[in-house]
Amino acid sequence: MVRVIDGDTLVIAFDGSDQTVRLLNVDTPETKHPDKPVECLGQEATEKFESLTPPGTQVALDFDVERTDRYDRVLAAVFVEDQTLVNAELARVGLGVPLLVEPNSKYYDDVQAAYNEATEAGVGLLDPMAECTLPAEATQAGEALTAATEAPMGETRTALASTAAGIAAALVTAKAVREALDAGKDTVRVLALGGTRAAAMARDLDIRIADGQRRLATVNTEITALEEAEAQARAEAEAAEAAEAEAARLAEAERIEAERVRADAVETARIEAERVMAEAEARAEADRLAAEAAAAAEQEGIRNLPPAPEPYVPPVEPYVAPPPPAAQDPYPGYTGPRCYAPGGKTYRPC
Repeated sequence: MVRVIDGDTLVIAFDGSDQTVRLLNVDTPETKHPDKPVECLGQEATEKFESLTPPGTQVALDFDVERTDRYDRVLAAVFVEDQTLVNAELARVGLGVPLLVEPNSKYYDDVQAAYNEATEAGVGLLDPMAECTLPAEATQAGEALTAATEAPMGETRTALASTAAGIAAALVTAKAVREALDAGKDTVRVLALGGTRAAAMARDLDIRIADGQRRLATVNTEITALEEAEAQARAEAEAAEAAEAEAARLAEAERIEAERVRADAVETARIEAERVMAEAEARAEADRLAAEAAAAAEQEGIRNLPPAPEPYVPPVEPYVAPPPPAAQDPYPGYTGPRCYAPGGKTYRPC
């Protein structure tokens, strides 16, 4: 044996030249394919093959109906010195899956029997603890989606949004695994499951995904309802704030108006007080001037008084009043109508 190329291909020295040999009835994850990335456990399969056939190991080959494939590789069963069938050993540890390409079926049963052991043991490509295997990815995705789906929704919008984000992320992962089952039907990773197990895994993921989608819809409905309630509350708060602001504005306007009225009343009272005071001062001044004028007049009158009359001395003889003078006609020679004054003593021409 010269070297191992990948998990199911090696180079041997035969008749003085190197010959590439492809193992019959087993397929391992790709590591050298020009159009594919390194597949899950591909490197581990290569390392297992190398451990079974270290460089320089003497190997025996056994052939089936077709001796070569389309790439001109020799198709053979490879045995090591203790008669161990390398093709089956790779399947026994779950790093290779049974492969039947008619008419070459000679070692298919041996490989299948070895792979059944790997299936029961849950190793290699069937190991639920190996991160890249489909059982591991499906288990992790399913459990994560179930946990996210069954998580309490919470009562706040933040809690609901966190729940929705968790479910959405878990759905993305679960859907990716589910799509891998369909998209990779011909890959070793999917073939390792077998048709029955792959179908069961797909059904389980479909159920979990449907549950997750329903739960996500419920959470989103709750978020929408809470957002609407919060929007309504904000609108009511804004309306109340606006009403309060308007009430404050009106109160301020009333205060300003009351202050203006009070100031006007104070000013009117001041002006009236000044007017009354001015009138009082004017009256006082007039009274003062009148008093001064009266005093001056009194002083002037005293100065201009005639001399006091001589004291009356009654006559010695009794006083005899003279006879009244004879009435005289005020209108001598008038012979017209007369209008007499009351008493009939005087008249005037009528």
